[in-house]
Amino acid sequence: MGTLYLVRHGQASFGEADYDQLSDLGRRQSVRLGEYFAGREMRFDALVAGTLRRHKQTLAGILEGMNHAGEHLSWDGLNEYDSEAVIATVHPHKLEKPTTPEMYRHHFRLLRDGLARWMAGDAAPVGMPSYQEFVAGVAGALDHVKANHYGQSVLMVTSGGPIATAVGHVLGTAPETTIDLNLRIRNTSITEFAFTPKRHMLVGFNALPHLDAREYRDWVTYA
Repeated sequence: MGTLYLVRHGQASFGEADYDQLSDLGRRQSVRLGEYFAGREMRFDALVAGTLRRHKQTLAGILEGMNHAGEHLSWDGLNEYDSEAVIATVHPHKLEKPTTPEMYRHHFRLLRDGLARWMAGDAAPVGMPSYQEFVAGVAGALDHVKANHYGQSVLMVTSGGPIATAVGHVLGTAPETTIDLNLRIRNTSITEFAFTPKRHMLVGFNALPHLDAREYRDWVTYA
C-alpha cells in the first residue's frame, strides 16, 4: 500500500491583477504545513506539483518548514482551470474586484454556474481544455503515482479543482458533487489517498491538522 497526500496551494492573491502568487499568509500557511510534517517525522519518497507559480511557492514553503530539499516532478495536468474564463461563459463582462461579502458570494455563484456548464459540455471557456481533457490530466497524475510509487509516500501540490476532480474520479461522484467539493477546499488542506497498483482509496479530505491550534484560527482561508 502507498499513501498519496494532495495539498491545495496556500492563500493566493484573490481579486488582484495576478492571482497566481501566494499572499504573505499563504506562504506562512505553507511553511507551517512543512513544520507539521517535520514534527510528525514524515518524509516523502516523491514530490509532484502543478506548474503554476502558487504550486511551486507552496511546495517551496513546505520544504522550508521541513528543513528538507528535494526535486519534484512538474505535471501540467495538475494545473487549475481558468476561473475567469469559466465565469465569462455565463457573465461576459469583467467582474469588479470583490470588496463586500455579497460581491464574493456573487463571484462564486457565477463560478458554480460556469463550472456546471463546462462540465456538462455546454460551454467552452476560452483557452481551456474540455472538461473530459481536464479530468484526463488529473487521472494521469493519479495513474503515474499508482504505476511508479507503490509502497511509497507521495506529496502532490495542486489546486482545488484538480483535488475535487481526483476525489470525484475515485469515488465516481456526480458533477454537482464535484463542484461542491471544489468550493469547500481550504488553502494548504490535505486530502489523503491510500493506493495500490490497481486503485486509489480516499482516506481523508480537506483536513487542516497543522492549523488546529488556537493561534492559527485566523489562518484558515478558501481563496
